[in-house]
Amino acid sequence: GTDAFSPENVIVFAPSVITGAPMPGLARHSVTSVSPLSGGVVDSEAGGFWGTELKFAGLDAIVVRGQAARPVYLWVKDGRVEIHDASHLWGKFNADVLAEVEKEQGETKARILGIGPGGENLVRFACIACDIHDMHGRGGLGAVMGAKRLKAIVVKGTRQLPIKDRDKVLQLAKTFAQKFKDVPGQLGLHKFGTTATPSNQNASGQLPTENWSRATFDEADSIAAKTMEATMLVKKSGCYACPVRCKRNVSATEPYEIDLEYTGVEYESLASLGSYVGIGDLPTVCKAIELCNKYTLDTISVGGTIAFAMDCFENGLLTTKDTDGLEVTFGNKDVLIPLIERIAKREGIGDILAEGSRRAAEKIGK
Repeated sequence: GTDAFSPENVIVFAPSVITGAPMPGLARHSVTSVSPLSGGVVDSEAGGFWGTELKFAGLDAIVVRGQAARPVYLWVKDGRVEIHDASHLWGKFNADVLAEVEKEQGETKARILGIGPGGENLVRFACIACDIHDMHGRGGLGAVMGAKRLKAIVVKGTRQLPIKDRDKVLQLAKTFAQKFKDVPGQLGLHKFGTTATPSNQNASGQLPTENWSRATFDEADSIAAKTMEATMLVKKSGCYACPVRCKRNVSATEPYEIDLEYTGVEYESLASLGSYVGIGDLPTVCKAIELCNKYTLDTISVGGTIAFAMDCFENGLLTTKDTDGLEVTFGNKDVLIPLIERIAKREGIGDILAEGSRRAAEKIGK
């Protein structure tokens, strides 16, 4: 019954008791709160390094209540937690925030969990970024941080996780590293991440296309692994202590300049900002992913909400008078980036879409 944006709402950041053990799959942490999108309790997980760093700093969880009078960030180091003013960081992207906090604290190699303008502007499907491109994607938890005016939690830990039989754990990790490529599924994740999935889902008739009006997309291969490997892939990255390295970092200069640091391309984002809206142009889709990561917007909800708007437009429920002059039709790659910008900043049609497709439907009516 608690409103997600009220000071009474609680948001909890918590890794597992074994997060930080040097083994694949043990880098996870959860964030839990009341969702501004659904009104229910939402739990979101992410990997990367932030949860591990929190354990190395000696904490098992952070529980945040109330609401700050002005933007703040938490600085956590080896069991000490401090609240600092973040007014000068409000509106900035996470990589820049991390650099400034490290400078203020005189530290390097800290880890950040924070929000961009999407969370600050209370977009109901804003997410939380940790380590820049790992995301707590679903449920609008970034907007909860925004409502509390909590810009970021930056962590530095120098302690070692106490493990009863460290040698045994290290041996298990070594065995996994030696053998995981012998398992077809793990080899595929290592080679392509989840970016092969659009082609696979398309072949089996399960690829969300044009707001689920169809389940196959003629241009599926254009937004999938082989095209990406041949044209845009720069490096593979992964989570703490995991050799699979399933994330795909891409870059480009034309037709868009794409910042490598804010990419981490996977299936859900490719499908949601690609086939779901009928767009098969990979550079456009990857630019959309980069922007969502910068603004901290959930790519799945962004794609689903824009696909809904496109469906409305094609059925005459929205016109260019409603959409700031944009031809919001399936496959129109020229409107995807402007719509994301409008949603993040809650400008024009973006202010309605920032409420999510259900509330947008209520506002549009008809």
